[in-house]
Amino acid sequence: MAELRYRSGNIRDPGVHKVGIIALGSHLENHGPALPIDTDAKIGAHIAFQSSLISGAKFLGIIYPAYELDEIDHGVHVSLEELKKNVIGTLNSAKKYLSIEKVVIVNAHGGNIPLMAELWDIEEKTDLAIIFNNKVISTEGPHGGSGELSMAKVLGILNENEVENQADVEKYEEVGLYGFKQARKNDQDIDDGAIDVKENGVYVDLEYGQQLFNLAVDSVLLDIEKLIDF
Repeated sequence: MAELRYRSGNIRDPGVHKVGIIALGSHLENHGPALPIDTDAKIGAHIAFQSSLISGAKFLGIIYPAYELDEIDHGVHVSLEELKKNVIGTLNSAKKYLSIEKVVIVNAHGGNIPLMAELWDIEEKTDLAIIFNNKVISTEGPHGGSGELSMAKVLGILNENEVENQADVEKYEEVGLYGFKQARKNDQDIDDGAIDVKENGVYVDLEYGQQLFNLAVDSVLLDIEKLIDF
């Protein structure tokens, strides 16, 4: 077997080769007329890939399925158990073939947050140290709102001709999750976001979109450093 040169290339620390970064989003979900149905997947993949380029950690790609609460019906999702099973299988495959010991999961879909409660079981069944990074979810604002629109502008996936129609929440009820009354009743943050989109509309700001990406990538890089020192 060849002796691998782990210090070659732009590598901050050879220990980073034991760390993998994988994206978790949603591929089949309405985001209003200006955004594609796989917006979350593309945002998550971008953050994970950029973090990999900067740190030298292994880019593991993206998990295909996604979970969503029953009261939010705006796409095609799977059960939490099926998502967990897929994550475990994917990470075990990466561990087998890439010799990783630690993983950062970059989540870009709010519906996946309940997976955090299952993290202990995922770690046990993969024997990996895992950090679940939720930074972009905590900073981007309402679903299909100005944050996602601005990040989509950075990525080049925005239909700018439809931005003026994005805040028509009567027609596109998924924007701000405006039309999902039970979800709004259960979560004050969701309700606040829905009201904000209804009352103030949405906007696109390229600089704002890049700032959101920078915050998310910096957060993942910090998680990678934690895992290297762990």
